[in-house]
Amino acid sequence: MEETNARTSTRSTQDFVPISEVRDGIVVLKNGELRAILLASSINFALKSEDEQTAFIIQFQNFLNSLDFSCQIFVQSRMLDIRPYITTLEAQYKQQLDDLMRIQIREYIEFIKSFTEAANIMTKNFFVVVPYTPTIIKKATGPTSYLPSFGGKKDSGTVETSFEEHVSQLEQRISIVQQGLVRTGVRTVQLGTEEAIELLYKMFNPGEEGKPMPVPTD
Repeated sequence: MEETNARTSTRSTQDFVPISEVRDGIVVLKNGELRAILLASSINFALKSEDEQTAFIIQFQNFLNSLDFSCQIFVQSRMLDIRPYITTLEAQYKQQLDDLMRIQIREYIEFIKSFTEAANIMTKNFFVVVPYTPTIIKKATGPTSYLPSFGGKKDSGTVETSFEEHVSQLEQRISIVQQGLVRTGVRTVQLGTEEAIELLYKMFNPGEEGKPMPVPTD
């Protein structure tokens, strides 16, 4: 038992993360599966009229019923990071020559700090994860496996070609999800490599603060 625990303790934390790499904005899992992450805009459902709420529910039902693959929807809640805003105010304070304006800016900075600390303001980001699983084949003399193995040795460009082919299939699914959500009034944008890595880092390091996520635009 002690020997087993010793071997386990020497394993890197990364060994427990099921992600192999993030490539061209696509998350590649260690088992060869692919994931695309879409950042979605929000809708204030409570402020909609009854007819608008009913229309949204029907459109969302139609969207779900149109899918022939699974999707994951999750919400990320984090404490509001006001440090970038405070830094901007501090810069304006230093550049301000008028004494009255300097006093007002300083008082405003202190108000913002105390208010956000007391109110415990949270920010929410909404994401849709679109999956794609490469075709499963059975080897003639071995167990079932996923092909290709993106983390394995490349053989004459076969792995590269297969990756691009699977990404093409994933992109078709992304298009279906985006078109379905836009009918409900929800806009989405696919995370790039840096944004996806940042999101994953925040998930596995919840105590770390980072820059805000990108916002979907029309």
